[in-house]
Amino acid sequence: MIKTRIPPQNPQANLREYYKTYRTFAWSDFEMELTRSDSGKVNIVNDAVDRWAAHPEKQKQPALVFERGGKVRTFTYLDLKEQSCRWANLLVEKGFETGDRLFIFLSPCPEIYLSMLACARLGVIFSVIFPTQGFDELEWMLSNAEPRGVLTDPDLVERLSQDAMKGVDHIFLTGDVITGQFAQEIPLAGVIERMPTGFTNRAFPGETPLFLLYTSGSTGPPKGVVHAHGDMLGYVMTARYVLDLNSDSVLWTDGDPAWVTGTVYGAFAPWLIGATSVVQGAPFSASTWYRTLERHQVSVWYTTPATLRRLMEAGDDLPRRYDFSRLRHVATVGDTLIPDLFFWAREHFPRAPHDTWWMTETGMICIANFPSEPIKPGSMGKPVPGIEAAVVDRDGNSLPILTLGELALKTGWPSMLRGIWRDEERYADYFLDGWFLTGDMVIKDEDGYYYHQGRNDDLIKIEQKFLGPYEIEQVIRLHPSVTEAAVIGKGASKGKPTVKAFVKVNPGFVPSARLSHEIRAFVKANLHTDIPLTEIEFIEELPKTRSGKMLRRVLRARELGLPTGDPSKLRE
Repeated sequence: MIKTRIPPQNPQANLREYYKTYRTFAWSDFEMELTRSDSGKVNIVNDAVDRWAAHPEKQKQPALVFERGGKVRTFTYLDLKEQSCRWANLLVEKGFETGDRLFIFLSPCPEIYLSMLACARLGVIFSVIFPTQGFDELEWMLSNAEPRGVLTDPDLVERLSQDAMKGVDHIFLTGDVITGQFAQEIPLAGVIERMPTGFTNRAFPGETPLFLLYTSGSTGPPKGVVHAHGDMLGYVMTARYVLDLNSDSVLWTDGDPAWVTGTVYGAFAPWLIGATSVVQGAPFSASTWYRTLERHQVSVWYTTPATLRRLMEAGDDLPRRYDFSRLRHVATVGDTLIPDLFFWAREHFPRAPHDTWWMTETGMICIANFPSEPIKPGSMGKPVPGIEAAVVDRDGNSLPILTLGELALKTGWPSMLRGIWRDEERYADYFLDGWFLTGDMVIKDEDGYYYHQGRNDDLIKIEQKFLGPYEIEQVIRLHPSVTEAAVIGKGASKGKPTVKAFVKVNPGFVPSARLSHEIRAFVKANLHTDIPLTEIEFIEELPKTRSGKMLRRVLRARELGLPTGDPSKLRE
């Protein structure tokens, strides 16, 4: 753990006094900001879109700014309301009812967001699917969710399994082309425009499902994580306190809506605040990312350490050509924001990046570095108000500070997952005696900051202690030849544990047996002489998720000779 403290970047942020707010926080304070019917029922669209569309001064404010290929489409709050109502009327015309499912299988486009809102209006559960999703996993998702409809485009239709699509009533195609692959295809060109721009939203209990997102499981097929309309309470709070959003903010969350970050903080959270959300639909390039920040005068940027690394690798000269003066807050999520990325970003942007932690299952940011609080580079931060966190052992017992254990959250926050679709057993596995077990291994320091140390199935046992791979990876990365590293335990050899590292070298270095020996000696000299790092394999690219999280389970599977699928399909 690095003891360096970076001074607060914005002492006048929305959350000014962390400890006082944390001690006195009550979710009811934020409930007062949201509308409910006399019976206590809700609909997230009422608060995220319709109340602003009805406001004379807000209805013309940009709500969604979508750019792709240099072309920009801007939707005001009034536009979002009217266009999503058209889509809702289409779904009703085609027989969709509350509780039905719609799969949204599209490359980045505004129609993703309009159809999400439309589903929410009438209680249809939407599920946004990555356009790069593998055929087998997509087939499993379709069979598991049994959607009533799929919204896609002609170029992606061939990725849909004939067997899994037998129960699908409608295949909506953007454009005017019918592929002929399925009898139930409906081209949408000219259809949406004929639909009415008004719709009476249906109201639901807060636990009514809103969306279904599939996330990879380490011990089984993808898990369909269910989230609900009532989650919006957590969205509002974290948008205000963590991302520091106000109604005049311009937020760019550079994550696909098929990733929970793109759904929550790319759409619903900024709209609940009345802010503007920017979406860049083009593939990544450093110049496109810098130009997006400048062109749209982004004030808050929510990105990933993986993106920062790609920007860093593009060179130090490029960011100097752009104007980032409007950027007042940068936050990250995904993999751990390691110190070298932190300090590089702080040098090239007006503000230091603030790492955050959460999961698809938690539904909202749960651990964060706040603009008004000091930053400890390498730390996830501290629990957000309303979240009680602890470090526990395998039996659920709380552990003291500076002790490695599993991160657990006290149940009851409003954005917590409402279930695993059609899998009560996997859902129950998350909970123990009133705590939600995250599966992430952490250390908590004396100031309440948490440090991520890997997943619980990534632990390496040395003598009677468990060591997370992250600590070893950090030391390996300090070697001048290394740009990235991933560590796994290989089990015991002659009764002693062994560890293997997968290493990507910097340009100018050549993988060799001598370099392998140098790195292993470097680790022993800088961490512990008993570290059983017995093997290093040099690799061109490390397997990661789209959000930049290391897929150590893929590396372990390779070592065991087990099938891993195609990790490249897990990236955009």
